[in-house]
Amino acid sequence: MPIARRLATPLLAATLAMFLLPGASARDADQAARPAAAHTAPVPLLWKVSDDDNALYLLGSFHLLLPGDYPLSTDVDLAFADAEKVLFELSPEEMASPQLGLQMAQAAMRTDGTTLDSQLPPELAQKLAAWGEANAPQLARLGMAPATLQVFEPWFAGLMITISQLTGYGLDPALGLDAHIAARAGTAQKPTAGLESGAQQIAFLDGMGADEQLQMLSDAIDQGAAGRDEMMALHAAWRAGDIDLMLREMVAEMRKEYPELYRVINVERNDAWLPKLEQRLREDGDDDTLVVVGAMHLLGEDGVVEKLRARGYQVERVCSACVQP
Repeated sequence: MPIARRLATPLLAATLAMFLLPGASARDADQAARPAAAHTAPVPLLWKVSDDDNALYLLGSFHLLLPGDYPLSTDVDLAFADAEKVLFELSPEEMASPQLGLQMAQAAMRTDGTTLDSQLPPELAQKLAAWGEANAPQLARLGMAPATLQVFEPWFAGLMITISQLTGYGLDPALGLDAHIAARAGTAQKPTAGLESGAQQIAFLDGMGADEQLQMLSDAIDQGAAGRDEMMALHAAWRAGDIDLMLREMVAEMRKEYPELYRVINVERNDAWLPKLEQRLREDGDDDTLVVVGAMHLLGEDGVVEKLRARGYQVERVCSACVQP
């Protein structure tokens, strides 16, 4: 799974929305999320973490989804109803801001007068040119021409290539789980907040090393026809609530292929979130919080679920559709 696809963060979804859905809001996402004719709800990646008086519901998100992914499981509905507050990676207000995607593009802009090709090995520059020629219509949907990529850093060019492909698969940021839950929270007038800022997420991407950026760009170009099958297989694993498959195909591969980026994007962020999550558990009263973050952040030994379990909290998976041993 190419790195750009594994970095389908709320920030990437916001950038997609900037290019494809001008003026769209989280409420639009709620209206767009309509059930398919024959629907089986996704099996949620959902855990309840409790102390003596209140709880966190941890829900693993897929940031771009399809219309047939709704409605959600009753487990998610009940967790949402039980929670007095909702917490996301980025606050819904920042996610809905048209400035967020612009800030991301500005951070990626080359400011030294050089072109992207000047940073690329000749073979990669040729691959990029060939991809641009073959996919000019897809880029045009984003309001870009192949030459536009030359003014950006490799990481952003890789994301733009991935964006053009994801939208071709029908995956939509307006249907992402974050956007859907944010819309419901707004309708229900539940307080919302973010675990971090858009500026922090931009810094994670813009801080990638040169070699990782080139690998990210090369992977994005190379994925070709197999890219849809890989992405939809990951989507299917999320729908099935298949933790083992997601650990193998998303978490373990990223940790092996991009160890430094994995440390920054996953481990360090998870560790930074823990005090904020524990604070919610330690608050006076019995208010519960629904926490919606990318599924990778909840899984495995580096995931938030196991880190909270190790700190002595009661943790249980909430999954009425799961087969009991």
